[in-house]
Amino acid sequence: MKIAIIGQAAFGKDVLVKLLENDETVSAAICPPDNNQSNDPMKLAALEHEIPVYQYNSMRDKSAIKEFASLGIDLCVMAFVTDIVPREILTAPTFGTIQYHPSLLPRHRGPSSINWPIIKGERETGLSIFWPDKGLDTGPILLQKEVAITSEDTLGSLYFGKLFPLGVDAMLEAVQLIKDKKAPRIDQNDDDASYEGWCGTEEAHINWDQPASDIYNLVRGCDPSPGANTSYQGDRISFFDASYKQTKMPMHENGTVISVGGNHLGVKVEDGLINIGRVRHGKGPKLSASEFIEKHGIAEGSKFPS
Repeated sequence: MKIAIIGQAAFGKDVLVKLLENDETVSAAICPPDNNQSNDPMKLAALEHEIPVYQYNSMRDKSAIKEFASLGIDLCVMAFVTDIVPREILTAPTFGTIQYHPSLLPRHRGPSSINWPIIKGERETGLSIFWPDKGLDTGPILLQKEVAITSEDTLGSLYFGKLFPLGVDAMLEAVQLIKDKKAPRIDQNDDDASYEGWCGTEEAHINWDQPASDIYNLVRGCDPSPGANTSYQGDRISFFDASYKQTKMPMHENGTVISVGGNHLGVKVEDGLINIGRVRHGKGPKLSASEFIEKHGIAEGSKFPS
């Protein structure tokens, strides 16, 4: 079975390598155009294994559609795709196309599906391998895997520690089910569907008058990107490596810096204290809380606006 993989970054690379280790025939690797910084890890892995690499500015271009159709692909595997893939490419392979999505579809359709379950305080998420169609994350389900979200999980730990490795294995499982002619197509129930857009800087802004759990979840769900943010002396600062302690401090307003020692920045929130371990000023590097405090002179009693 001739497989084409569309993907990028470390996840795309690991899916590609696992397919090869499983003696699958990968005939084409489709990656985004090169940027000015470095070659994509999946592209480098494909070149290392002498797999033809195709790069398109847009997969909707007629030339891309025509070239893909000429490859004679049996199955297309989509591993971390940010371009819009047209129906002509999705349906060109003999057995169709499958795609990885890091949520339990139909919940959390959209581009930031790992951030939002944490931000919303959910205790469970997962991944879906599905048959993409013309909609956004709306195609029939092939298989799903569930994972727990702990109270300490961040975007980074949930993805790299759970959804990434489990997703690579799930892709291989899905390919085998297709080869065995046992792959289901279970329609999504739109009544249970939810969609969220990108979790960006605006969505990650902290309202210090919200419940403590909401603020803590926001910081965790935006760590390491985009970083839950507030302002200090007119500049945006972002917080990482947070912990939460429930306590009563009625004398202080929410958003007030309570402590600046012990390599953390303690900020008063409703019903508690958020301790911040790392801080980024603007677009600068992430600093330990103690480095940030020393560099910017932040002191107890400072107040972050909502």
